[in-house]
Amino acid sequence: MKRLTLLALLMLAVAPAAAREVLPLDEGWRFFFRSENDSDRARIVSLPHTWNTDPAGCGPLLRTAATYQRLLHVPEAWRSKRLFVKFYGVQSVGSLYVNGRHAGEHRGGATAFVFEITDMVRFGADNDLRMEVSNAWQNDVLPLSTERNLYGGIYRRAELILTDRTAVTPDWYGADGVAVRPERVSGERVEGRAEIRLAPPLRHGTCTVRLEITAPDGYRAFAHEVRARLDGRPVEIPFAIDDPELWSPERPALYGVTVRVEEGDSRDSLTLRTGFRSLRATPAGGFEINGRRTTFRGVSLYHDHPLSGGTPAAADIESDLAFVRELGANAVRSAEMPHDDLLYDRCDETGVLAWVEMPLVQAPFLGDTGYAASPRLCENGVRQLRETIAQHINHPSVVMWGLFSCLRSRGDNPAEYIRTLHEEARRLDPSRPTTAVSDQDGELNFVTDLIVWRQNVGWEKGSPDDVRIWREMLRRSWSSLCSGVAYGNEGMTHHQRADLVPEPRTGWLPESRQTRFHESYAKHLASDSLFWGVWIDNLFDFGSARRPYGINASGLVTFDRRTRKDAFYLYRALWNRNEPTLRIADRRRLRADGSRQSLHLYARERPRLVVGGDTVALHEWAPCQWRSDSVRLEFPCTIVATAGGAADTLELRAASGAAVPAPRDPRQKADRRMTD
Repeated sequence: MKRLTLLALLMLAVAPAAAREVLPLDEGWRFFFRSENDSDRARIVSLPHTWNTDPAGCGPLLRTAATYQRLLHVPEAWRSKRLFVKFYGVQSVGSLYVNGRHAGEHRGGATAFVFEITDMVRFGADNDLRMEVSNAWQNDVLPLSTERNLYGGIYRRAELILTDRTAVTPDWYGADGVAVRPERVSGERVEGRAEIRLAPPLRHGTCTVRLEITAPDGYRAFAHEVRARLDGRPVEIPFAIDDPELWSPERPALYGVTVRVEEGDSRDSLTLRTGFRSLRATPAGGFEINGRRTTFRGVSLYHDHPLSGGTPAAADIESDLAFVRELGANAVRSAEMPHDDLLYDRCDETGVLAWVEMPLVQAPFLGDTGYAASPRLCENGVRQLRETIAQHINHPSVVMWGLFSCLRSRGDNPAEYIRTLHEEARRLDPSRPTTAVSDQDGELNFVTDLIVWRQNVGWEKGSPDDVRIWREMLRRSWSSLCSGVAYGNEGMTHHQRADLVPEPRTGWLPESRQTRFHESYAKHLASDSLFWGVWIDNLFDFGSARRPYGINASGLVTFDRRTRKDAFYLYRALWNRNEPTLRIADRRRLRADGSRQSLHLYARERPRLVVGGDTVALHEWAPCQWRSDSVRLEFPCTIVATAGGAADTLELRAASGAAVPAPRDPRQKADRRMTD
């Protein structure tokens, strides 16, 4: 495959380029750490690449600096072209040098960036590209605080973009310079405008800009052409479409948008996809899409994967979305930073709603500070927000911008800065609401359009059922806010014990305690109209070198994607209306030692339970949650549950309550098998 890619690049190198060419730059990089001083021991790597190759922290998480180098042959035939280099993600600071000249620096690992290198290359010769990368902590780059692993390296793909001298810019805050802005959307008509930004002009004059919009069925819904000045200002073309097909989770209709630019013999064209839908959120009406209330059943997604660490590929993204669909969730939260654009492409196509968050976050560690009133840090946050919006504004699945997560007002108060971010987000994109995750009281909760309460009642003390008291307090005192709720806590499938009394051992995280927490929260919160959305933290365990065992184990699925925890089946029963769910919970904890125990089951329909040949009565404790009376379990024992066309069977063959086995290391190497 590597040879074929190189051969294709060589063939392109000797042929004249078309108006716009996009060539991959993923192969042939030489990599070495800065501490190695020179490239004598450089390794040949392909992008995406990270130097933290153990996804769940089996080795130390390296916060260091490294160098990537490769040669780029630029044919003489490209002399009339403009050359741009685009990196889709470098964690966390990257500086590009071309033939020893500094092309630019990007600070922040969450977003793409572009440098024009036309005046730095030698035509008809090899050129040296060198990217200096650092993922060391920086006091002027967000995030200042996080518990997720920042996997250092060029962790997303890179490409070379060739254009004629007059072209749509590839660098509007790291995005192509086309923003489609619907302003009035209804089932009868869509009206809006397209903002088109051209690359910085090389000379004064005028050009022709043409906009075409193609309906999902291939019909040309709109076409218009204007004459525009080459003066650096954006070109605006109003558009209107009658009888549109609106984008919705049930029918994700996508339109094609093509922009063509001509100036003399200079030509460029660019095609993207978008969709049209209206968004509205109010405390009384909740979150409305196209005038219809939509309740969010969401899960948080982090950014690593057991097979690829911090460099998830398209196949990894697709497999993770398969879990979202199986669960019955209709929304994902890109926790702490945007995902690769491939995720939002698939959300556009499948109708999954997306919340994209910027990396202004505070981890739950006493010594961490998430915000400091430093001019350089504040400038960096605004820049990252602009990049986040510009790079995802055309995705109809993206329905809100997240400004912060769990900030605390200790030290520098971030409220005024959050207002600045909110106003900037509304200026750049008035069509989407802003939101935030809060676990604190105070003025921070009144800045964004939406607020999501991160709840933890009953985890450290009290009972998880106490969350209903918090819910009623919120209803009485703060029902004027447009509120969602997020919750989740850690549980490891190999940490099992007979009771739920907190274990004195450090790092003991029994799955059963996580299960009871989710059962109570789902009972009291999952279907309450007070909330426009419920968000589970998280769908998957994620890498965190700051946590015991190298992971944050709050996911519904283990980090290696092999085991769905009991809580996964609880939400599958509540949310997935297309496939039956039946689950005998606590199967890793049940003891066949003659003791009396209550069995918990998850199912939409009333199940039938047979234990050792005897039918056992069940009562509905909460929606989709069924509990038995106390029953005696002795081995060998067969437990059979049936509901509708589904069945679940559990065989207890030996006593397991005498001793707790030594915990399995959760950071073991993953494979593609999935087990429960």
